[in-house]
Amino acid sequence: MIQEIERLIGDYVAWLKDKTALRQLQEWVEITTPYLDRHNDYLQIYARRENGGYVLTDDGYTLADLTSSGCALESPKRQKLLQATLNGFGVRLHGEALEVRSSPHDFARRKHDLIQAMLAVNDLFYLAAPMVASLFFEDVLAWLDLLEIRYTQKVKFTGKTGFDHLFDFVIPKSRVRPERVVQTINRPNKDSAIKLVMAWVDTKEVRPTDSQAYAVLNDSERAAPADVLEALRNYGVTPVPWSGRDSVRAELAA
Repeated sequence: MIQEIERLIGDYVAWLKDKTALRQLQEWVEITTPYLDRHNDYLQIYARRENGGYVLTDDGYTLADLTSSGCALESPKRQKLLQATLNGFGVRLHGEALEVRSSPHDFARRKHDLIQAMLAVNDLFYLAAPMVASLFFEDVLAWLDLLEIRYTQKVKFTGKTGFDHLFDFVIPKSRVRPERVVQTINRPNKDSAIKLVMAWVDTKEVRPTDSQAYAVLNDSERAAPADVLEALRNYGVTPVPWSGRDSVRAELAA
């Protein structure tokens, strides 16, 4: 099993390298990544040298795209969630841009942090008012609180590759249940499933051997695709459609 996971991680790293393109833009280098936003466009970030290190930024794309889609982050609650999400990746706001700074030694990790923050912010706040009444993340949070389930929110683990992965909730080990990692997926699709699977595959090797992962899927608008459910199960992640959340109530509360 270890050899299989090592091969999968190697394949993932090779895929990242092969699907990344660079372009010089005066003092900046444009980095086109293989990760897709909700428009199915490749995410792009920009890097330049500064004081012996590097500045990496999304040039304001993430927040500007949300605003143009009718999802301005003006309320205190949304600002608090935004800041909590960015803090989890060590990413800061510079004006409207998401930004990180790196040394030559941690460039890969910080680049990864910025991309993961872009994806997390996009997924967390994509809720133009006519489409969604409330943040799905908040719904899950309120449900856990209602059940009085103990959890730590926005926990970052460093995986076997050295990359950091941010999970929405971690429920600590009890006398009868192991550690449980819970991730919300607002838009269940192939890309969001792959993102979680790769994060969990990379992470579980450095967590307690009996740790478990759950994906809470927003099926309020449409049912979660069958291939998404199958992909999650195949890699040891328990899919939990929001409509069927009571099925895991006892597992998470124990």
